[in-house]
This record gives sequence, structure tokens and C-alpha cells, in this order.
Amino acid sequence: MAGIGFELRKLLRKDTLLGLIRAYTYAGVISSGPWVLSIIGILIIGIFSLGAVVPDIAVSQFQVTVTYLIATSLVLTGTVQLAFTRFCADRAFEQREDLVLPNYGGVTLLVTVISGVLSLLVALFLFPEQSILFRVLLAASFVVLCNIWIATVFLSGMKQYKAILTLYGLGYGITVVGALLLRFLDLEGLLLGFLLGQVTLLAGMLVLIVRGYPARSMVSFQMFSPRYLYPSLMLVGLFYNAGVWADKAMFWFYSGTGSDVIGPLRASLIYDVPVFLSYLSLIPGMAVFLVRMETDFVEYYSNFYDAVREGGSLSYIEDMRNQMVFVIRQGIFQILKIQAISALLIMVAGAQIFAALGITDLYLPLLKVQLVATALQVVFLAIINVFCYLDQRRMLVLLTGLFFVLNVFFTAISLYLGPQFFGFGFLLSLAVCVMLGLWLVNRKMGELEYSTFMLH
Repeated sequence: MAGIGFELRKLLRKDTLLGLIRAYTYAGVISSGPWVLSIIGILIIGIFSLGAVVPDIAVSQFQVTVTYLIATSLVLTGTVQLAFTRFCADRAFEQREDLVLPNYGGVTLLVTVISGVLSLLVALFLFPEQSILFRVLLAASFVVLCNIWIATVFLSGMKQYKAILTLYGLGYGITVVGALLLRFLDLEGLLLGFLLGQVTLLAGMLVLIVRGYPARSMVSFQMFSPRYLYPSLMLVGLFYNAGVWADKAMFWFYSGTGSDVIGPLRASLIYDVPVFLSYLSLIPGMAVFLVRMETDFVEYYSNFYDAVREGGSLSYIEDMRNQMVFVIRQGIFQILKIQAISALLIMVAGAQIFAALGITDLYLPLLKVQLVATALQVVFLAIINVFCYLDQRRMLVLLTGLFFVLNVFFTAISLYLGPQFFGFGFLLSLAVCVMLGLWLVNRKMGELEYSTFMLH
């Protein structure tokens, strides 16, 4: 409950409208800041490079390349993100923090080797027409991004949100400046500027990690021993990240919706722009999610398990359980309410935004579908977070695995049925998983005392 939880409770304790606004603004910036900064940074580079980079197609090639780098690095590192976070949290609970830094070194070493080999093979064999400099920058950027996701998850798990946001601001500031200064090198210059910013971001994170944790050695693979490894959490991270990107990739590579950009990389103007605009609506919902999870829910969750460990009365334990259920219900209701408002605002401005981007209004229905899907994604994240706190790993594997499979299945059907059904694959997969997840949460909370006392 350290870090952002204390800060949010301090702001909410003032019991004023200004304090409430500041708390939710703070939570929104912290929860969505890194993602927003990265997207805005790439857009700024594209906007200011048009006309200055010859040919103009190099700008699109840069943006698509970075999108693929981010997507594939997230999916690859998703297999260790949650498992490593759980390892760090368990060691902190055991007051054995001397094991954290060496195992971080082991995880990053393994990720670096695997991502390095894969990216070199891709750069060598899938981009034969590109320059050697481009291929070197592609491989290096992929390795650095993989390491950034591990460091980000690590610092997030340790509640160092402010530090993450500050470093992302610095890193993407350098990315923008570097890319604009080096744009005379065309595509390679833009990618070099991106790499410089990411290296700066990673270096700052490494300094924080090394300074924050004591260690007798720098590299250990203890986390991968059967005693500490959680294969179920590895599957959860893989399924969730693959599920999020599955529909995008299918639209990129489907002949009727995607087009070649650079090498084997493709993009889908039909799908990508509405998806991007819909994700801007995530910010207020993520703010509500973070405030609820890091204040009320965590407080009652801690009180519940403290009472269990210390022999609290049954009536008090039941009261804390009931408060947790109330917070979950209120949090989900507030997420849906704030996401509805955010979605309506973007829907109203959607036609003007599409006109400014030179996109036909025919894609507005897809934007509306994606806005609803985005709202459900925030609720899905809240459900996943609740099950993470309750250590229900089988439930997490079931939900995230189902999300991935359904997204692929429903998206394939939508592509077959035609444009009027585009986007419904992502929406329906989330709708099914959210409904199932809510039912499972309600069922689990109803038997929480039994499972806590009898099964453990």
C-alpha cells in the first residue's frame, strides 16, 4: 500500500472537490501517462517529419515499425512480467529483498539473449532490402524495449509510479528531439532518435532499481526454480498481451483491410486510427480503476487478511469481506459511468477528428464499437487485478486464455462478414470475458472466508 496509495489517500482525505479532482487527475496521469507519452511522442515525430523526411513514406514506415516493436516486445515479455512481479512481492513479504536485484539481473539477461537472437534473425532474413543500419537499429530497439517492459513492471509492482512517469517523460522527450534532429537521415534517423530515447529511459530505470535494492550478486536465476516459478502467471501474461494485439494483427495481415508498409510489416488504416482514438478514452477509466484499487480495496483487503492472520473476530472479517465486495461493485459501476462519458465526448468529436486526418466518416461506426470495447477492457483489467490480489491463478488463466481465443475467433468471423461487423470481434470477446469474470468474482467473494480458512 506504499507509494501512490498513500498519496491518493492524502488527497482524498481533504474531503474537498479540489482534493477529489487532484486525486483522480493524479491517478489518471500515473496510470496512463507512460502510454500517452509514448503515443504522443511517436505522433509528434510523424507530424513534424512530414515534408522534412524524403520520401514521406519513411514517416509511415517509422511509425509502423515502432508499433510492431512495441507489440511484439510486449507479447514476448508478457511470459515473465507477472511471474517476476509475484516473485518480487513474495520476497518483499518475506523480507528477503536481497534476492530481488540478482533475479532481476537474471530475468533481464535471459530476456536480452532471447530477444537479441530473435531480432537479429528477423532483421537479417525478413528485411533484405533495408540498409544494414536500419537492421541494426531494429534489433537494438527491440532488445531495449523488452528490457524496458521488464523494468516498468518491476517498478510498478514496487509502486514507484512517479519515477516511471518522470522517466517516460524524459525518455520520450529525448526520443522526439533526437528523431527530429536526425530526420535528415530519413527512416534510419527517426529510428536512431527513438533508440536514443529508449536507452535513456532504460538507463534511468536501471539506476533506480540498483539504488533501491541491496544485493550480494548481480545475476541469479533462482526465480526459475520450481519453488519460486509460477507457470500459470506466465500463461496469464502471454494470453493477455497476445489477446490485446490479436485483432490488430489480423486486420494488418488480412488482404482486404491491410496494406504493405515496409518489408513484411503491414498496417490497416481502416482499423488502426479508430483503435487509437478509442484508447485515448482509457485515461479517465484507468484513473477510477487506480483510485479504487489503491485506496479502498487495498485497505479492506489488507484488513481482511491481517485479521485472519492475527485472529480477528469473525464479524470483523465478514465486514471487511463485505466492504471489499462493495468497493468492487462501486468501482466497476464508476468505471462504466466515466467511460461512457469519455466515449460520448469522443463520439461527438469523432467526425471532426476524422475530417482533420482525411479519413472518411464511414469509419465512425467502427470508432463507436471500439469505444465500447475499450470501456469493457478497463473493467476486464479490474477483474484481473482482483483475482491477482486473491491469488486465483486458475481463474486468471481461464479468463485471459478465453479472451485470446475468443478475440481470434470472433475477429475472424467479423472479417468474413464484412466492414459493418469490423471491431465486434474485440468487443464480443471482452463482453463474454467480463460477464464471466464478474460471475466468478461474485462467486469467489461469496466463499472467501471458507477458502481462506479451510483450503489454506
